[in-house]
Formats: sequence, structure tokens, C-alpha cells
Amino acid sequence: MQPINLHDYEVLAQRRLARPVWDYYQGGSDDEISLHENRAAFARLRLRPRVLVDVNNCNTATSVLTTEIAMPILIAPTAAHGMAHAAGECATIRGADAAGSGMIVSSNATFSMEDIARASQGLRWYQLYINTLPEAQQQIKRAEAAGYQAIVLTVDTPLLSRRERDRRNNMGNFQRTYYPRAFAGNASYTVEGNLNDSERAIYAGHTLTWDIIAWLRTHTSLPIILKGILTAEDATLAVQYRVAGIIVSNHGGRQLDGTIAPIEALPEIAAAVRGQCEIYLDGGIRRGTDVLKALALGAQAVMIGRPILWGLAVQGSEGVKHVLEILQQELHSAMVLVGSPTVKDITRSLIQ
Repeated sequence: MQPINLHDYEVLAQRRLARPVWDYYQGGSDDEISLHENRAAFARLRLRPRVLVDVNNCNTATSVLTTEIAMPILIAPTAAHGMAHAAGECATIRGADAAGSGMIVSSNATFSMEDIARASQGLRWYQLYINTLPEAQQQIKRAEAAGYQAIVLTVDTPLLSRRERDRRNNMGNFQRTYYPRAFAGNASYTVEGNLNDSERAIYAGHTLTWDIIAWLRTHTSLPIILKGILTAEDATLAVQYRVAGIIVSNHGGRQLDGTIAPIEALPEIAAAVRGQCEIYLDGGIRRGTDVLKALALGAQAVMIGRPILWGLAVQGSEGVKHVLEILQQELHSAMVLVGSPTVKDITRSLIQ
């Protein structure tokens, strides 16, 4: 079967991946309510198309943090691409470059951030999990040296959720047996260090606080983006702490189950931010019309995770490129049909 949409890639990828790997990529937490709601929330939104608009030169190009990209679609940070393809994240980022998109590279990548950076000439941001502050400081330095253009701090993981598919599959043992380096691209770099009193205060019991942003600023001049914001209250705080961007996200339904879907949270967050930082969204994007809806409700761009892994599993970097191109083509068609010739023309008035 020649895939013509993202759902086709999903079917093909499931045939190629071992059950524990498929469930790791696909699964959510607990009852997977948030996982399924992320898609259902898009289906409930209705478009209000305008007609007799000149859309002969419709263009999907835009920018994020002043970097020009061919489409308002980026690759979300996802772990362990090496379980989907031998070239892992290096193949993924080559596909992103070829499509004119960009990639947020996971801390839990199969390949090192340096190897991934060497495979790319385009937009690349580094997603940071903070396990210890000394280790985080070293990872930031490495990211800067490797040419990453932003730090994306994931803020919704004070602990990992219960992911029952992985427990049933005994995923930990499976991964250690068959893919021992799947998450270990950066694991060989360990740092010992003592915390001062102020650092101890912002990292008590492995729980980050808003003070972590000031700490990050003492260690990097790169833009700081927060991933995992779902409320206007936290969006307002993010603006007060002068972050460059917010990713509206519920971790793909993999953390707290039963949360509001990101597309439902987006309007209140956009209203709270009032253009003071860029807003991105991930979770549930499967069609170009989904991208259009997110842009109409206030997102600068969207990020996709699982579909990229499907493309990678099916056809390596070419599959990644094709997944992005399918979404771009679908977005282009949707823009023509709603009467929005440019990304800037996509406004809240298009949503019922």
C-alpha cells in the first residue's frame, strides 16, 4: 500500500514494529482518556469558510522564533527513535530538513545530540528533562556548542505516569534486551556536582518550580520554551517569567489522564498570553484541517509526534519527509478552501 495520508502510515508502521515498541509509541496513561480525547476534540470543531477570496498564490510558509520554515508544522520531542529505524533521530532530522520543517530533539534520544546536529542544517531545538542540575547544565552547554537554537523545558513530569501497556509488555526488560541503547544517546555523559542553597530550593524532591527559569537563564542565552502548559494561569506565569514560547501539550496523553485536550486549552491560553510569547500546540494532529484549527485558535505552529515515528518506521527519512509533506499539502488545500491565502490570514473567525 502506498500511503496517501497519516492513517495509512499508522497501519503500515504497526505491521513493522514489535508489539512492545508499538504500544510504547502509541500508548497513554491509565485509561487513555486524554490520548483519545486529543483527537476527538479536533473533530468537534467546525470551520467557517469564506468564499470569493483570491487564493491563487496560497503559501504555507511561516516563522518560529524568527526562523523561516516551509510550514507551521514541527517535529515534537519523542524518545527512542532507534526502536523505529536503525538511523533513529539522525534519519528523522534529515527528513525534517528535506521538508523545510524543524525538529525538537529529545533528551532521551537514541543518538547523541551532537550526532543528530551533524545530520542537520536546519531548525533544531533541544528538549531538556532536568534529572540533576549539574547534568542539565552540561547538556545545555553541549546543545549550545552543537548549534541548537532553543531550549525546550518539559514541565509536566514531576513523576512518570502509569503506562499500563508498557507494564503489561514488561517494556523495561524488552527494551534492555533488544534495544539497549534506545534511550541512551546522552546517557554516557554523567556529572557529579553539589547544589548551592538556591539550587536546592528549586529542586527539592526532584520537583521543579518556576525558579528553574531564572536558573536556566544563568546558564544559557538561548530562548527558553516551556512544554506542557494547559491553563491560562500557567501561561500568565510563563509570560511573567519572560519565556520565548509555550507548547500547549498534555504530553500526548501520556502523563495525567483526564486532562483537557490541548486544542481545548488553546483559546484561554492565547487570550492570557496576548501575543507576548509564541504559542505552539501538540497532541492529536492528524490532518491539515487540524493544523488550520490550531492556527485559527492562536498557535504559531503545531508539533507532531507519533505520525513522525510511523513515517520513520515505514521509510526512514523519506517517510518522515512524506508525512510532513502530506500535512503541508492538506493544510494548503484547507487554506484555499477556507479563503486564507497565507498563514497570517488564518484567524479565530474561521472557527464556529
